[in-house]
Amino acid sequence: MRWKDGRRSFNILDKRGIRLSGKTKGGGIGILVVALIAMYFGIDPSFILQQGDLLNGTSHENSAYTPTESENEQADFVSVVLANTEDTWGAIFKEYGQTYQQPELVLFTGEVESACGYAQAATGPFYCPADQQVYIDLSFFQELRNRLDAPGDFAQAYVVAHEIGHHIQKLTGISDQVHAKRQTLSKVAYNKLSVRLELQADCLAGVWAHHADKMQNILEPGDTKEALHAAAMIGDDRLQKQGRGYVVPDSFTHGSSSQRVKWFRQGFDSGDMQTCDTFNSSTSL
Repeated sequence: MRWKDGRRSFNILDKRGIRLSGKTKGGGIGILVVALIAMYFGIDPSFILQQGDLLNGTSHENSAYTPTESENEQADFVSVVLANTEDTWGAIFKEYGQTYQQPELVLFTGEVESACGYAQAATGPFYCPADQQVYIDLSFFQELRNRLDAPGDFAQAYVVAHEIGHHIQKLTGISDQVHAKRQTLSKVAYNKLSVRLELQADCLAGVWAHHADKMQNILEPGDTKEALHAAAMIGDDRLQKQGRGYVVPDSFTHGSSSQRVKWFRQGFDSGDMQTCDTFNSSTSL
């Protein structure tokens, strides 16, 4: 991916090195459950965090933290990708006569407090609709490369673009409509709805990649293959097989590997948000 000459975003909140203290007793066990579910079963941590209690009496402490040169380069990369999503989605929204509201992206190490609750690095990147911020611990990219076998800078860009896809869903009211149905649906039915929400975010990530390349010529040979491979590596079926040895389709929340690949490709090939209607009952997932 051609990124080093790209614009840097002004919407990065660097909270690396900040530690939380005064967490409510028992929170560590709850977050451990969240982390295991998120890492091995593919469940969107933002959904789980919204159900938890917000921290009481939490304070923040600056620890002695000095990022490595590699970590600073990754932070720089994320800033460029975020800026690119700002420019790209700004242009797309303008075509529809709307103004794109830029989200903030929070870099953290180890743990972070969001408007959706407390999270640890093991939760993975997530979007919190309550504060409209994306949260990323850069160590996830090492996990993506080593544990999930999805290397490459465009694989990392896909991860960021997917979370920005959730921001698009928030701006368009789609995510609010889905979350409002949580109390009225069974767990299995809601999981199926969650899959459609996540696959749409994949499709929107593809739409971003399509227009970003047209606008700024960011793609190099093999980049789309990296993104498609990453999508395949983080499918619910693969993560469940890796985590517990068997697959339970009714518990899927993000979609299978083949579904995630299909919908990223759909967005990338079309470049049209209108083709990302994963909620249409006639659409085959």
